[in-house]
Amino acid sequence: MRQIAALPYRTDGPSADGGVRVLLVTSRETRRWVVPKGNIGAGAAPHAAAAQEAEEEAGVRGAICPTALGSYRYRKRRGSGASLMVDVDVFPLAVTAELSHWKEQAQRERRWFSLADAAKAVEEPDLRDLIRSFSPSAFRAAARRVGMLGLAAEKSGVRHMFAWFQRLLPRTGNFFELFEAHARTVTAGAEATARLIAGGPTAPEHIREILEREHDADDITREVLQTVRKTFLTPFDRGAITSLIGAMDDTIDEMQAAASAVALYEVTEFAPEMKDMAAIIVDAARLTAEAMPLLRDVAANDARLHELTERLVRMEGHADEIHTAGLKRALRDHGEANTLRFVVDREIYKHLERIVDAFEDVANEIDGIVIDHA
Repeated sequence: MRQIAALPYRTDGPSADGGVRVLLVTSRETRRWVVPKGNIGAGAAPHAAAAQEAEEEAGVRGAICPTALGSYRYRKRRGSGASLMVDVDVFPLAVTAELSHWKEQAQRERRWFSLADAAKAVEEPDLRDLIRSFSPSAFRAAARRVGMLGLAAEKSGVRHMFAWFQRLLPRTGNFFELFEAHARTVTAGAEATARLIAGGPTAPEHIREILEREHDADDITREVLQTVRKTFLTPFDRGAITSLIGAMDDTIDEMQAAASAVALYEVTEFAPEMKDMAAIIVDAARLTAEAMPLLRDVAANDARLHELTERLVRMEGHADEIHTAGLKRALRDHGEANTLRFVVDREIYKHLERIVDAFEDVANEIDGIVIDHA
């Protein structure tokens, strides 16, 4: 048996790595904490069915990524008394709205958990591991390594004796802080892009936010390039630093191009495939934001970095399939009757595809750093 589930999440506060929370609901019979899940209806896309379950069981809506985060197993007791194994595919859902009334409100309780608490609350071991894999927190400690000089001073008890020598060392720049700040900007731009593609009367506000985020990202990119020129010792090869920040900046540049096209052609309605690609963009930005702090210690985090880049590459392949399906739909619906509409839709798809392609480039740059330094 196969089912689908949504993992509703949100980020509290300005830091993309500091306040990720997930929403769990209680089951109707045992009242244990679970993720919203259910069966796939006939003809329904798995991620769309997961979004529907999240709305009915948890009263939340948002951008759901069509690429599954992973899967877990549990045993479901049937009316006959049989206990059968069920495989559940889990899709990340970036929550944008919480409903005050929803279908199963009287039957379930919903509650926001930190990632660590959510992993403890659920009973299924595979689901627990899946929630933990969604969390960057397990890798933060490894990413915050102590410098060798500071570690030696700590162990020997002569920290102050070495302070004068530390001040003589060449500065290594604040590249990691800049990478992480850029990733947070990209994440905010991706979320604004998803809200724009969702449609509605607030499109001008989302377009403006995307443009502002792109300007913020440009400022950070310029600071990185200036720091490269001024810094004697860099954590990676200078070419790797400039290539990585350039690839990251390309993602939000393409978001700006997409927003500009929407504004130029005054698009107000978007096909389901466009919304699916926007949801992939949101999750790709989340993975990128998780990867950046791990670069502080590539050797310790190489396995997780490889997992994240592998997901990004897999999501890009999925986005290509969605892009093709969307173009076919646009050609079928508008190719002859409304050629201009088809041309506009094709333009929007092109920009969305370029955003996802840019995230794949980020993954390739990260892989290059891992190969050189792990």
